[in-house]
Amino acid sequence: MAITRREFLKYSAVTGAALTLGIFDLKPIDVYAQTNPPVWTSEAVNICVFCGCGCGLILGSNGAGQITYAQGDPDNPINQGSLCPKGHDVGEINHIGGWTRPAGIPELDSGGTAYKAADSQRIIHPLKRGPGASNWTIIDWDTALNEIAGRIKADRDLGLIVTGDGYRLERVASIGSAKVSNEESYLFTKLMRSLGNVYHEHCART
Repeated sequence: MAITRREFLKYSAVTGAALTLGIFDLKPIDVYAQTNPPVWTSEAVNICVFCGCGCGLILGSNGAGQITYAQGDPDNPINQGSLCPKGHDVGEINHIGGWTRPAGIPELDSGGTAYKAADSQRIIHPLKRGPGASNWTIIDWDTALNEIAGRIKADRDLGLIVTGDGYRLERVASIGSAKVSNEESYLFTKLMRSLGNVYHEHCART
């Protein structure tokens, strides 16, 4: 918006007069946060697993062993007490006091076996939901890994592009995790590159 010098002086004069006469109240406003302190009976020092930085954590647990409090460790030389939003919420991997299972999320698989930890959202078994199925079925790790590897190989055999500079696989995309170490990320990237995968991303960019 264009403003002339005369209009600027006029607005400044009106604002100054309003402040002088007390029309605009600039006194501080008292704000009171709700008192809801976490409850814990024991503390432990640990390392955040959300990325390869290795920030230090102080975790508080209640009598049932559930994590109810998490803060950065000020004695850790890496983060010196600070945490990113992911590290601050690290306790939710296990449990934060007061969490309840959202309505509509089933607790049992199609065979009647619980597939989530009783006090958290953490999945504790490999799951499979077949075509047209409305619920998950627990499968063992060997079955899960073999089926995933078989599907990747089938897609690679079908869609591998041979070029003068090497190989390209455009039918498979991969996305890394912020919960693995730098070494694990390196190995995962080497695996994807060995397959010829060109669509390789990281969840921190999504």
